[in-house]
Amino acid sequence: MWRESMLNYSERVQRVFLLSPASCSGKRAQILLRQEASFPLACAVRSPAGAPLGEVFSFLSGLYFRGKLTYARVFAPGRAAVITTNRGLVSPDEHVDAAALRSFSEVDIQGGDPRFTKPLLRDAKKIAKSFPTTEIVLLGSIASDKYVDILVNVFGVRLLFPSDFVGRGDMSRGGLMLRAARDECELVYEPVLGAVRNGARPPRLTPRPGILREAIDRARHR
Repeated sequence: MWRESMLNYSERVQRVFLLSPASCSGKRAQILLRQEASFPLACAVRSPAGAPLGEVFSFLSGLYFRGKLTYARVFAPGRAAVITTNRGLVSPDEHVDAAALRSFSEVDIQGGDPRFTKPLLRDAKKIAKSFPTTEIVLLGSIASDKYVDILVNVFGVRLLFPSDFVGRGDMSRGGLMLRAARDECELVYEPVLGAVRNGARPPRLTPRPGILREAIDRARHR
């Protein structure tokens, strides 16, 4: 559940990032939850303490979620929340265990399941009420209505997204955010309300070897 103290909000906060979720029902989730898995993140998830949600979702989603998390840490440190399937908006630093991940995988966010919509609506309303002038930036696809409609209904024109996301796939959006984080050049945003949600595919990004490590290092030193 979203909590004000969790994100260290203040009335001076200008922007909050909402990160779309990673799938918890794919092959990478199966790898992470295997009892035989001995790598550090898998061991942490199986422990009572769990592991940070941001690190877990970065493993499950790869470059795309890592791009979102790194970008948020560079441009709004401590002011990001992750959309989950049944817990609403959760800090990327909050720990989750194997039971939580399994519960995430049981909810399909595509079908308007109340287990997904009610917690998300609850937490979005809390943010809207507490910070009536703050910009809310969605780092995720706006081509689908699975969470966009809920957030637009709560935040209206305050819900923004990076304009350069239109027409890009997940990997391209992830690479775009890593480049922006590495260069400390924030992307341009526009309101989701009334935006063109689907567009022509832009040119492929020019490969930049080492961009992931460079961006993560930049986020850690902010």
